[in-house]
Amino acid sequence: MSTLVMKFGGTSVGSAEAIGQVAEIVLDQARQWERLVVVVSAMSGVTDALIRGARTAAAGDDRTYRAIVTDLRAKHYGAVSTLFADDARADLLATVDAYLDEFAAFCHSVHVLGEVTPRAMDAISSLGERISARIVAALLRQRGARSEAVDATELIVTDDRFQNAAPLMEATRQQVAARLVPLLAQGVIPIVTGFIGATEKGITTTLGRGGSDYSAAILGDCLDADEVWTWTDVDGVMSADPRLVPDARVIPTLSYSEVGELAYFGAKVLHPRTIRPVVERGIPLWVKNTFNPTFPGTRIVSEAESTPGTVKAVTAIKGLSLVTVEGRGMMGVPGIAARTFAAVAAQGASVLMISQASSEQSISFVIPTDAVPPVTAAIEEEMALELARRDVDRVWAMDDVVIVTAVGAGMRSTPGVAYRVLGALAHGAEQAINVIAIVQGSSECSISLVVAAADAAAAVQAIHKEVIVNHV
Repeated sequence: MSTLVMKFGGTSVGSAEAIGQVAEIVLDQARQWERLVVVVSAMSGVTDALIRGARTAAAGDDRTYRAIVTDLRAKHYGAVSTLFADDARADLLATVDAYLDEFAAFCHSVHVLGEVTPRAMDAISSLGERISARIVAALLRQRGARSEAVDATELIVTDDRFQNAAPLMEATRQQVAARLVPLLAQGVIPIVTGFIGATEKGITTTLGRGGSDYSAAILGDCLDADEVWTWTDVDGVMSADPRLVPDARVIPTLSYSEVGELAYFGAKVLHPRTIRPVVERGIPLWVKNTFNPTFPGTRIVSEAESTPGTVKAVTAIKGLSLVTVEGRGMMGVPGIAARTFAAVAAQGASVLMISQASSEQSISFVIPTDAVPPVTAAIEEEMALELARRDVDRVWAMDDVVIVTAVGAGMRSTPGVAYRVLGALAHGAEQAINVIAIVQGSSECSISLVVAAADAAAAVQAIHKEVIVNHV
C-alpha cells in the first residue's frame, strides 16, 4: 500500500491561515495516497515561550509564565476562533485551556522548587505539539475527513536522556504497529505530535534539535513509507541564504552527505541525525513549501546524483574567532595537538574547523567567539611549561571571522574546484578578499575558507556567482 508521511513545521501551523493551508495540502494528498500520516510541530514561537516560562519560574520569577499563559491563550484562541464553527470551537478552547493550565501548574511547581529538571522541561516543552495536533485533526474532521490526534508518547519509545532522547526502534515499531497501523487501515489520517516520545515507563521525552523532522523519519521507517515530505516556509534547500544572495535558487537534489555538510556549516536545512532513519532505508525525502505547494522542492537521497556544476551551495557561519597556538619549538614535539584539543574539550567548546601548518609550527582552529577567553586560558595553563621554555611562543585569537563553505559532492571527481573557489574571491568580488585559512574535508564534499567578518557577504556572493551560477 502506498504510504506517505508528511511533517509540518512551526511556521506551517503558525497562524489560522497557515493551518488552513495545511488542511488543504493534507486533503489533497489523502486523495492520492492509500495511507497518510501527518506530523506537526507546535505553532511557531510556542515551544520557546514554554521553555522561557519554565526557566524564569525556576529563577524565582512567577510573573513571566503567567504572562506567557495569557499570550499563548490569545494565540491559540485566535486560530481556533477563525477556523471553527461554534460547536467545535467550544471543545477546542477547552482543550487549549486544559493544556495551558497544565503548563501553569508545572511552572508553579518549578517556582516553588527553584529548579527545572530535564524531565520536567520535556513535559513542559511538549505541550505546544499536543495543542496543535488537536487543532489540525479537528479542522480536517470539520472539512469532512476522518482524522485523529495521536500523541507520539504512544508511538515513539526512547531512552531516558531527557531533552535529547534517542528512539528505541524495535519497541517503536511494535507501538506503531499496535496504535497507528489500525487507524490507517480504517482510513483515518493520524495527526501525530512531533518532537516528543516517551520512555518504556511512559515518561514524556523530547528528541532534541530538529525533533519533528526526526519524528517523521522514525515513523517513515517504521511504516516502510514510500516517501517522507517535510513542509516548511521556503521552496526547498537554497543554494545560499537569500538574504545575502538575492538570486539564490532551490537545489533540486541533495545527498545525505551534502545535507550533513550544509547543516554543520550553518545552512537552514534538516539536521542529518534527524533524517538518518529514512535515508538509510533508501526512502526519498522531500523538502517542500507549505505556502507554495505545487513547487517540487528539494529531494534528499542516500547517494549523490551527478548534476551540472560541482558546487551546489555556499554557506557562512558568523560569530567566530580563529585561535592559534604557535611556536618554533613545537616542531616535531609529539602530543601538542592532542593536549591543545583536550584543553579545548575541557571547556566544552565546539571546534568548527582545524588547520595545521605542515612545518608543525602552528595549529589554528575556529570556535565561537564567546568561548575564546576560557579556551585560551585553558591552553595557556596546559602549555605553561612550553610557554616558559618558549617552545610555544603564544596563544592568540583573531576575532570577527566567518567560515564560508562551498558544498557539493561533485568536488570529489572534478579537478580545479578549489582554484575556482579561490579565484572567485580574488577576481569575482569588487575587491580581492583575503583568505585567512582554508580546509578541504576528507569527504571531499566541501571546501571551507576563513575570511574576515566584514568580507563574508561579498565572499558568499562571489562564490555563488562565479562557481554556482556561472557553471550550471
